[in-house]
Formats: sequence, C-alpha cells, structure tokens
Amino acid sequence: MSRRVVAVVDDMFFASKIRAVAEAVGVDVSFPRTKEALIEKAREAQLILVDLHNQRFDPIDVAQELRGIPLVGFFSHVETELQRKALAAGFDQVLPRSVFVRDLPKILATDHTDDYPTGAGATTS
Repeated sequence: MSRRVVAVVDDMFFASKIRAVAEAVGVDVSFPRTKEALIEKAREAQLILVDLHNQRFDPIDVAQELRGIPLVGFFSHVETELQRKALAAGFDQVLPRSVFVRDLPKILATDHTDDYPTGAGATTS
C-alpha cells in the first residue's frame, strides 16, 4: 500500500509540483478543498502538507484537529510571525517556501509516522 499524503494548497502551480514529485516517489496525494474534506482525508494520511497562506480556511486553527498526524507547513520567508504561530499551534515543521520546494522529494519519501500515533485526534503521551 502506498503512503498517503494530504496537501492543503490553493496555488495550482504548487499543487501540480507536489503531485509530480509525489508520483515520482510513489506517494498518493490528495488535495482537499474544504476544512471538512481535510479532516476526512486526514484520517488515513501519514503526512499533511499545508500552505500557511491558504485562503479557504485558517490552517493555524485546524492544526489542533489534526494532532497525531505529522504536519509540515510552508510560508513566504518574510512572514516569520506566521511561522511562529504555526509552530505554536502544533505544526511539526514550518519551512520557507524555497526550502519546502528544495526538500519536497525528501519530505514525501520520509516515513514520518514512526514518531506519531495513528489517526486524526490521537495524542502523544
């Protein structure tokens, strides 16, 4: 069974880049368009990628509902306050967009689940 990744991305160019890299490393990726769809897809995901500039819903607010699933956010490098808020909200990694793009193959190919319990809403002890 292929690893499942959920990507919360509004930018179609970025979505196509993520999709192409995911295919190259053998990862299934889905792109939910609503908060509700994200929560549903997250139940079977091993990793969630989030554009912190998402316009459909506030990714900082939804982070608490995704506890127990590795969260990697990316942001414009000039928005350091957004980076701080995301880390405080529970994101595991928050990367400038340029670093995210550079490291995307490694991010997608790495099994992030070893350090996390399974399923949305799970907590660590």
